[in-house]
Amino acid sequence: MTAKRLKIDNLVTEFVTPDGVVRALDHVSFELKAGQIMGLVGESGSGKSLTGFSIMGLLDAPGRITSGRIVLGGQDIRTMTAEQLRHMRGNRMAMIFQDPMMTLNPVMKISAQMVEAIEAHRRISKSEAINECRAALAMVGIASPDERLEAYPHQLSGGMRQRVAIAIALLNKPDVIIADEPTTALDVTIQGQILAEIQKICRQTDTAVIWITHDLSVVSGLADHISVMYAGKIVEQGTSAQVLGNPAHPYTRGLIRSVPAFNPPHQRLYQIPGMAPALSQLTPACAFQPRCERSCVACAIAPPVTPVSTDHAIRCFHPYREPLEFVG
Repeated sequence: MTAKRLKIDNLVTEFVTPDGVVRALDHVSFELKAGQIMGLVGESGSGKSLTGFSIMGLLDAPGRITSGRIVLGGQDIRTMTAEQLRHMRGNRMAMIFQDPMMTLNPVMKISAQMVEAIEAHRRISKSEAINECRAALAMVGIASPDERLEAYPHQLSGGMRQRVAIAIALLNKPDVIIADEPTTALDVTIQGQILAEIQKICRQTDTAVIWITHDLSVVSGLADHISVMYAGKIVEQGTSAQVLGNPAHPYTRGLIRSVPAFNPPHQRLYQIPGMAPALSQLTPACAFQPRCERSCVACAIAPPVTPVSTDHAIRCFHPYREPLEFVG
């Protein structure tokens, strides 16, 4: 459980636009160990999904990675050839999308799509491939897998389609899975079932997972570690207990205070004032300064990463020291 599966080191992703170069990811760094689940949280537009696409090498022009390292099993993905990248995706590292239809072909049977995912990376017999598909569907809690293999995507419910997409990601036993809000559109019962299955699979296979979401209630029960993103930077990261129990960055604390359970009954819900900045309009100042109740003159420059405690770090000149109390 201590082996490093993935290391992201000072990743910078930029987009060339008519108004100039926009830095969408700014020196993003984190590590992921075998069997570890890391929650990547933040508001829409903070850079969460872009981090996943950058790691997978799925950026389209005008996006480009300009610096940093993405090390998978000791090899920097950025040095891989196009053929090596093709073999890596879906094999050593897989991605689950928010919409399962980004994974599933509507005019192909589930069996054909799953077998194709195996044959793209391994040479095995058709019967062996079908057996692996059947086992993968059972692993994600799909009953009657033989019946589901003969179905088309439109014949399955939304929750069932998402389970199939997760099963496809697991087929080749990848070292790392990047899950981009895969349960957002599902009802809470199905969501809970899928989260439980993901936790069980990680324990059984030592697969590491990056779970991208804006829902703190999801990562609180799922993730071992949490990284909080704002305006393309990770502003706080640590264990789930550290980040949720003692949030030091004002933005993290604002996100948690926005959860209804942290608000007194019969009172207006707390919300972080203002809006997230446009990345094209960022200044050298701390990006959260216009919305922060603790900002001062020192915040005119972007704060460096500083440790709060072991495995807990933030980007802030004026962090909170006291735990966040439950007031609901």
